[in-house]
Amino acid sequence: MPVPSAMPLVDIHCHLLPGLDDGAGDWEESLAMARLAAADGVSTIVATPHQLGNYGQNHGEAIRARCRELQELLDRHGIELAVLPGADVRIEPELVAKIRSGEVLTLADGRRHVLLELPHELFLPVEGLLAEFQSAGLTGILSHPERNLGILQRPALVASLVDSGCLMQITAGSLLGAFGPQCKRLAETLLARGLVHFVATDAHGWQSRRPLLSRGFDRVAELAGKRAAEELCCTNPARVTAAEPVPAGRRHYRARGLAGWFRKRRAA
Repeated sequence: MPVPSAMPLVDIHCHLLPGLDDGAGDWEESLAMARLAAADGVSTIVATPHQLGNYGQNHGEAIRARCRELQELLDRHGIELAVLPGADVRIEPELVAKIRSGEVLTLADGRRHVLLELPHELFLPVEGLLAEFQSAGLTGILSHPERNLGILQRPALVASLVDSGCLMQITAGSLLGAFGPQCKRLAETLLARGLVHFVATDAHGWQSRRPLLSRGFDRVAELAGKRAAEELCCTNPARVTAAEPVPAGRRHYRARGLAGWFRKRRAA
């Protein structure tokens, strides 16, 4: 695996905790997912069960407790993987207040980064929420924009959001075609235009949508160079787990992979 040992992979979006949402169904599945991730070179996972929307029953303290239980189980089984609490948060009113109260979790419980989930079938304006976040010292990370139907119809929305300070997380599987050619094309386009800040697995199981990040790393390295892959799969996610700021705005990668990508797109 081409990931250097000094730069372990960090996954900030993974439905690893059992019995809370449509991710792992039980402790055995959580263990199987953890083994896959550790063998793939992942050192740390932020467990992100869904919160709000259809998962209003998932309160912050319950997620924290389940995360502690899982870490103890991993330690007993000798699985070298750190698991930190977080959430995949559906956008709802009064979100900042819910975060301040601890009811809704930030990533790694660091009170800085919030993983935001749009409804799959449409785009909702989030500029007002981003302004609220900025006033509250929070940073929004939009999960898998390349898979949102509204953004697929209006891809220019992503650049506008990035310019407003929002960070973007695309799914490793999207870069590999797991969600179809349209999502793959948009993921590649966002990467090529410097509009991606994280690549994560958004894993939901051990047989399908698995917690494998190294192939996403390899694809980013192929398209944008090794420095970009390390930034999106290692450095920036590690900053999130440490509650440190992640550079916002558009990224600028100078790599032969992107030049080749642009030539192919123009020819097409």
